[in-house]
Amino acid sequence: MNTLKLRTTRTLAFFCVTTFILASCDSDKNEIDTEYPVIDISAANAFPIQCSQVTRGQKITFRAKFTDNTQLGSYSLDIHHNFDHHTHSTEVNNCISDPIKKPVNPMLYINSVTIPTGQKNYEATQEIAIPADVDPGDYHFMIRLTDKEGWQTIKGLSIKVL
Repeated sequence: MNTLKLRTTRTLAFFCVTTFILASCDSDKNEIDTEYPVIDISAANAFPIQCSQVTRGQKITFRAKFTDNTQLGSYSLDIHHNFDHHTHSTEVNNCISDPIKKPVNPMLYINSVTIPTGQKNYEATQEIAIPADVDPGDYHFMIRLTDKEGWQTIKGLSIKVL
């Protein structure tokens, strides 16, 4: 009986030590992602950029490059009026603003896109119609990029609707 007990204890100890070693090795492979994703609008064909102008009744094509160190998740675009001069800008330079005014028929555009699984780099392209009857003036174009872990980067651009 004593020999059986000793073998069981040794076997149990062996499995515990093996499990601990394997768990330690596995945790090295699954490092925690603490890096924010990147929104890049520096390419020649990127649109919009700070102070871009768009025309009512026409379509624009949003273009940006997104990157992440592990995996991208989704992005969303938000266009809303800035007639009261509030700010979300993440850019250094300011645009020339129209006088403060009350909105009558402002444009509001919100759209979310899931990025295909496994992507570390993604060229985002999205066609957006600018309604012909919206108020002209100052607007914000917000880009929100979220990676698979939930880290989010925001780029706030000022644009003008003509």
